[in-house]
Amino acid sequence: MKHHGIFMAVCLVAGLVLSASRSLCAADALATRPNILFILVDDMGWGDLGANGGADVPTPRMDRLAREGMRFTQFYAASPICSPSRCGFITGQFPARWRITSYLQTRAGNRECEQADFLNPQAPSLVRSFKAAGYATAHIGKWHLGGGRDVTDAPKFAAYGYDVGLGTYESPEPAAKLGLKTAPWEKKTEPQQVARHDRTRWMVDETLVFAKKHAAQPWFVNLWLDDVHTPYVPSDEQLAAAGEGTGTAGYRAVLRETDRQIGRLLDGLRDLKLDANTLVLLAGDNGPQPSFDRKRTAGLRGMKWSLYEGGIRTPLVVCWPRVVPAGAVNDVTVVSAVDFFPTLCSLANVPMPGGVSFDGKDLSAVFRGGRKPRAGPIFWEYGRKPAPKGRKGLSAFPYPGDPASKSPNVAVRDGCWKLLVNDDGSRAELYNLATDPNETKNLAEAQPDIARQLTERALTWRKSLP
Repeated sequence: MKHHGIFMAVCLVAGLVLSASRSLCAADALATRPNILFILVDDMGWGDLGANGGADVPTPRMDRLAREGMRFTQFYAASPICSPSRCGFITGQFPARWRITSYLQTRAGNRECEQADFLNPQAPSLVRSFKAAGYATAHIGKWHLGGGRDVTDAPKFAAYGYDVGLGTYESPEPAAKLGLKTAPWEKKTEPQQVARHDRTRWMVDETLVFAKKHAAQPWFVNLWLDDVHTPYVPSDEQLAAAGEGTGTAGYRAVLRETDRQIGRLLDGLRDLKLDANTLVLLAGDNGPQPSFDRKRTAGLRGMKWSLYEGGIRTPLVVCWPRVVPAGAVNDVTVVSAVDFFPTLCSLANVPMPGGVSFDGKDLSAVFRGGRKPRAGPIFWEYGRKPAPKGRKGLSAFPYPGDPASKSPNVAVRDGCWKLLVNDDGSRAELYNLATDPNETKNLAEAQPDIARQLTERALTWRKSLP
């Protein structure tokens, strides 16, 4: 009995030590959870970023972020247009799963495109997972996942996990300063609305206010900027500073101002002493429009609305001091927007929702400096239904001066191979992106086996969608 008592005492002490160790580990994991700042720049082309070789419009603050973090050369948006692209970031799934295949618009326009009116709140939400793990959460800027025009029943931001939602016109809860009923492309403004050229400054200010208010807990902010989207409406002062270079002075002015405000945001986080444990992601939601003779895509074929590289390959910079290697360039790993969900959850020790089939991969090891090639394909669909004959406007697939940008409406990338094909099986195009990133030489006839296999995979995927 004496030995049994000693044994029980030892077991009790060991259990207490193990329990304390686990508690300390859990506390340490919570203490080191990074803040997440996701800066998404509307219509920012691959070649807009100086760090990617863009030479005509200086972007020194975004380039500084690239020097302090990691730049990816093979990052893909989930779509070449805004609404489905944003759906991919939020859900970790290909957006066609949720019947969002084009930009969300009026109810009649959405029916014409055979798509939903808004993102179903039952869809997985990256932000909701972070909120459940104790993060303060905010959306600031362009939403375009439901709301606006005549869609008055879109779910509020809280349904997706946001504590604070400051949206633009195309959202369920537009911020007064961004216009309650006025689209940003309209010349008129409401009495309380900030001028178009001042929107990015206001959004950056609100981000810093939120970060300061929640400095004692981890936070997640989507800062989704819209000033690089047409029409360009700079101030006279911004226009005077535009300088010479690619495209119009208006474009150069708004890109310079966006860069300046991002720099002010990064400086503000440093002043708040929040930069050391903030994971910053900077990306574009799709390719540019206009492309200015492909200068904004650095020669890549295609632009916004296109499944060629210029429409879906955009800048991606990731920065987290002492975790993401500074000054690194990853030109090996193919990264998709749908990877953000599992990757950020892994990096922040945030549990993933159970029972969900994600399309994204956990690339946390890559964000920490690994250079592993991607395992498995990426799929895209754009253009569920062609525009009617004679239809004018956005859905008519405008490619002024560059008709070669209009692509087939389904695509797949697997390894170095990329195939595009129409959903009826016509117009198959095969490219080896390792040797031909500008997609100039269609190898479908020269490589019939590869073309056939990828066509079957792409069309099987397409047929599996709602």
